[in-house]
Amino acid sequence: MNEERIISGQALSCFDNLPVEEERGEMSEAGELRPGQVFDGRFAIVGVVSRGGMAVVYQARDTHDHDCLVALKMPHVRFESDPVFFRRFEREEEIGRKLNHPYVLKFKPVEKKSRPYIVTEFLRGCTLSHLIYQKRVLPEIDALKIASLVCEALQHMHWRGVLHRDLKPGNIMVCADRTIRIMDFGIATAAAVRRLTIAGSAPLGTPEYMAPEQVRNKRTDERTDVYSLGAILYEMLTGVVPFENENPWISMNNRVTADPIAPRKLNPDLSPQAEEIVLHAMQRDPAGRFQSAAAFKVALDAPDQVTVTGLRDRLEEPHWRIGLRETPFIAGTLISIGFVLSLVALFFVLRHFFTH
Repeated sequence: MNEERIISGQALSCFDNLPVEEERGEMSEAGELRPGQVFDGRFAIVGVVSRGGMAVVYQARDTHDHDCLVALKMPHVRFESDPVFFRRFEREEEIGRKLNHPYVLKFKPVEKKSRPYIVTEFLRGCTLSHLIYQKRVLPEIDALKIASLVCEALQHMHWRGVLHRDLKPGNIMVCADRTIRIMDFGIATAAAVRRLTIAGSAPLGTPEYMAPEQVRNKRTDERTDVYSLGAILYEMLTGVVPFENENPWISMNNRVTADPIAPRKLNPDLSPQAEEIVLHAMQRDPAGRFQSAAAFKVALDAPDQVTVTGLRDRLEEPHWRIGLRETPFIAGTLISIGFVLSLVALFFVLRHFFTH
C-alpha cells in the first residue's frame, strides 16, 4: 500500500469509528467447527465471524504462517454435494487467486483440503451495507471517494478479464486501515463469457443493483459493473436503493423501462455534479454510461470538472414493457406459479370428486 493511497482516506469521516457488525457465533449447523479446534492440521479456529444461508465464515489462526489471522469460508455440509454450488465456490477461489490488487480480497492457497473451503486475509472493519445501514446517507466526499477506490479495483479486474456481476454494498468491505476490499466472486466470470445463465440454481446477481442488460438476459461487459457501482453510489448518497419496490417484478421492469428518481430530489444537499455522475453511470443503454471504470474514476476524483448536461431533466417514468422471452427469470417464475395453481385446482377437483 503506497503512501498516496493511505493519505487519500485520511479526510474521510466514514473511516472514523467504523460501526462493528455483531458476530453471530452460536452453533446452528451440524458439522460446524468450534473455537479451539484445529482444522486440517493447520487452522486454529477462533470463532464464527458471520453465518449466511449457504456458508459460514470463521476467524482462524494459520499455524503454518506465524499464527496470522485468516478468514475461513466453508459451505454448509448440505451444499457440498450440490454441483452448481460447488462450481460457484470453486470459481470464486479460482478468480480470487487470479487477482492481485490492494483493494481486492486476497486469497490464500491451500493445496490439500479435507472438504471445500476458501481461506482469505482477515479484514477488520465492516461491509459497506452495514455502514450505510448505520449512517443512512454518507457525506458526498466520502461516497465519491469510496466509489473511486472501488473503481481502482474494478480497473484491475477488468484488465485481467474478470467481470464481477454481483457488485453490491454487502460485497464491499470498508476496512479499519482506511482502504476497501471487493469480495465474493461466486458469479464473476471471464469477460469472454458474457452471456448470463438462467439454468439451474446459479444466481444472477442482486436485483437491487443489477444492470438492465442483466435483467433482460443480454450480454454483459465492463459497463455492467459500472452500472452496479452507480447504483451503490446512488444508495450511499440518498440512503435508498434505486427502483425500490417490494415487488421484484415491478422493480426489474422499472430498471429496464425507466430511470431512477433524481438523487437531488431525495437529498437536496447533493451537488449537481454528483447527481450527474450517478445518472451517467446508471444509463439504461450501456453506450450512454462511463465506458470503463477508469473513466468513471476520473469523474469521481474531480467532480468539479464534471459538466452538468441536464440528465435529471430527461429522466423517464416507468412503463410495463418486459417481455417473457427477454426475462427467462420472470417467465420461469410465472410458469412455476401456474404449475402450483394447477396442482391446487386439481386437488380441489379430486377432493370434490371423492367426497361426493
